[in-house]
Amino acid sequence: MGHTDHTAQNVVAMSDHRTHVGYGPLAQVEAYWESLCGNRLMPRRSDIDPRGIESTLEYAFILERVAVGVARLRIAGGHLRDLMGMEVRGMPITAFFATQSRPRVSEVLEEIFQMPGQTNLHLIAPAAHGRPALAGRMLLLPLESDLGDVSRVLGCLVVQGNIGQTPRRFDLTQEKRHSVLGGATRPLRYAAPFQQPSLPRVTGFAEGKASFTPATTGDIPPYLRLVKSKQE
Repeated sequence: MGHTDHTAQNVVAMSDHRTHVGYGPLAQVEAYWESLCGNRLMPRRSDIDPRGIESTLEYAFILERVAVGVARLRIAGGHLRDLMGMEVRGMPITAFFATQSRPRVSEVLEEIFQMPGQTNLHLIAPAAHGRPALAGRMLLLPLESDLGDVSRVLGCLVVQGNIGQTPRRFDLTQEKRHSVLGGATRPLRYAAPFQQPSLPRVTGFAEGKASFTPATTGDIPPYLRLVKSKQE
């Protein structure tokens, strides 16, 4: 009995360990992101150097928030192009998901931007004609823009299995999130929600013009008057 129990315990331990096999790039990207944080809650987009994750570039990507719950791919590795069978830069990341999973993925994205956290998504793609079943993981790590708002994401997507006919789209089956806020008490500055303003919008860095009031004319004397005196 004792030998059987000991063997069972060993089997469980090996099973737990092997759940991470095949997803090494996620661990490398996460370790790189954490190394850039230092004493900060998260790194800036400008801190990212491709040489730091050179061995995982095939699986890495950068997202930019363009609207509420919408983030587009600015940079994407070859693995993402292989999954879609086309160039993916400029696509929303939700394009990789099945229709029923997209609303939740949009919520996850907005949670990352509003209350930044490290997020790990578990994905599956069911088998179909010419398309074998796939399993994958997606890691999403928040980044500050150069303006100081949280509107960028460093990501990594690793899928196991033969891709088959493209494009491949995934169902979201599980999500794990770890907030970067910890014990911080001050709110983070995040990208403001994209809403239609009720007043005319000011573009660029220009400020609204102040209304012009002409100078008052008439017999009312000014507050200050120059007085000349004669010296004797």
